[in-house]
Parts: sequence; structure tokens; C-alpha cells
Amino acid sequence: MNTDLSPTDQYVLTHTMLRIKDPARSLDFYQQVLGFRLVNQLDFAEARFSLYFLQPRGHSDTADGSLDHSFSRMGLLELTHNWGTETDDTAMHSGNSDPKGFGHICVAVPDIEAACARFADMGVRFQKPLGAGGMKEIAFILDPDGYWIEIVQPSLMEGLLARHKA
Repeated sequence: MNTDLSPTDQYVLTHTMLRIKDPARSLDFYQQVLGFRLVNQLDFAEARFSLYFLQPRGHSDTADGSLDHSFSRMGLLELTHNWGTETDDTAMHSGNSDPKGFGHICVAVPDIEAACARFADMGVRFQKPLGAGGMKEIAFILDPDGYWIEIVQPSLMEGLLARHKA
């Protein structure tokens, strides 16, 4: 037994959950716009909600569809749909207006200019286009429920941080 391990050394952040109004619309966005793939769907009929677990296509881990695998893998996005909200006046809260809370998720791309041009061609809504604001090297797009998605090109982040260090 290795006594050098902390009790938390094997803890894993597996997923981030966003509530959605319309699964068809949200799944289309995350699969077509961002290239995620659906790795598991869990429907809870008695409680009237569904969970959709998505993974970036480039992720090296492969899904086996099991519940254990869905709750032990790193880097998943969980979309939660409470049945009936697609037709009622329920509003999702991005956390970026009062009361503030959750801010955004982030997706890294190899070529941010090409990615943003593709998003614009697809009619994706931008919260902050590339080149706007104080941090010109990043962009923010909006998913169908208004959640912010930061778009970064890792190779540009060093210069960005150097210019904005306090």
C-alpha cells in the first residue's frame, strides 16, 4: 500500500451539468457545432427527466455506455432535461446575469479564427466575437439556452496571460 497518496489523489471531476429546455435543439448544437458525441442517455420516467452525457470527439477515452463508466470518466458534459420545460415558460439561467453564479464552459480549438468563422457560417450566436473586448484572443459563443462557451486556442494563451498579468 502506497502511504504517499493523499485520500483525494484518486478523486476525478467527471462532468459539468447544464439544464436544457429542448434536448433535440441542444444535442444538435453540441454535436454539430462543437463535435461532441452522445455517449449515454439515461431516462428517469418516474421523476420525469433525462440525462444526456456528451464527450468531445477527440477525447481518447471510449464510451461503453454503462452507468459506472458515465459516472467515472473525466471531461463529460451532462445535459439535463426536465420533461415538459420545452413547452412551458421555464427560463434557463446562464449565471452571467444577476444573481450571478456559474460562468461558462471552455472548448479549446486548434485554429480559433477558422473555428469562429465556421460558427458564424452556422449562425451560432456570439456573446463576444473574436477580436472584441479586452481579451481579443478569445471568443464566447452561446448555446441554445444561453449558456456561455469560451473558445480558446491554447497556443495563444501564453501571450494573452503575459499581457494581462497584474
